[in-house]
Amino acid sequence: MPGLSQSELESFLDEPGHLLRLGTVGSDGLPRVVPIWFIHRNGKLWFTPRARSAWFDDLRNNLGVCCTIDESGGLMRKVIARGTATIEHEVGNDDAWRDLYRDITMRYVPESFGEAYLTDTHDEPRGLVSLQLAGAQVSTWRMPGKGEDKLAVWAPKYYHRA
Repeated sequence: MPGLSQSELESFLDEPGHLLRLGTVGSDGLPRVVPIWFIHRNGKLWFTPRARSAWFDDLRNNLGVCCTIDESGGLMRKVIARGTATIEHEVGNDDAWRDLYRDITMRYVPESFGEAYLTDTHDEPRGLVSLQLAGAQVSTWRMPGKGEDKLAVWAPKYYHRA
């Protein structure tokens, strides 16, 4: 199963448009998965829950997360990261990291829309959360490329051959 090199991983995470699917555990013990905007910076995945989001409540009670970032075409690259998130800023500290939120927003929308969105939601409180990749369990995968074993699409542990 081909994985991504460190430079391929960083390049993939820095490409605009990929959503991060964040898995948390609710107070009822059930999993919750939400597709969210993110940015990769300084070895961390950064994301911003709104003050009233259920998954922010989940994180306040349990910082254990599982993230996937993937694509459905081309090499079908994927990244899975499991670890302990950090609430970097609670609600009410938005001014301390507003530039980072702007950078996150501009990865997903045209600049003209992004500026209007940022202006219109300026007073809506958010938190800032990160997941340090170096401290997480990270696995990557991609489809085999030209000249690579096509059976490498599966990890060896999945085959029942001698």
